[in-house]
Amino acid sequence: QVQLVESGGGLVQAGGSLRLSCAASGGTFDNYAMAWFRQAPGKEREFVAAISWRGDTIYYADSVKGRFTISRNNAKNTMYLKMDSLKPEDTAVYYCNADPADVADIPFPWGQGTQVTVSS
Repeated sequence: QVQLVESGGGLVQAGGSLRLSCAASGGTFDNYAMAWFRQAPGKEREFVAAISWRGDTIYYADSVKGRFTISRNNAKNTMYLKMDSLKPEDTAVYYCNADPADVADIPFPWGQGTQVTVSS
């Protein structure tokens, strides 16, 4: 079964940058459109960005548009999220999984996520 491992989070000041990675083990996700999600304390998990399996279709939540960039490398079974101009409201645990707009049910177990903390 595919396991997803998120990494690259950390503590950064407002205006800073981070690059998150999502790696698949035990299988591959290169046949799936993939997405990033985030969950802030006390809030529900929300969609951040998605990328098609070929990488030619990308869309973002309005809250991150123009600041975040999603990409993937299917040969490495890895997806990325470059986050620039970070704001305190971007503080959350970030997760990856298949794009829910592209599948009937989320196919992979949720990973542990990676914590992003943006200080003001």
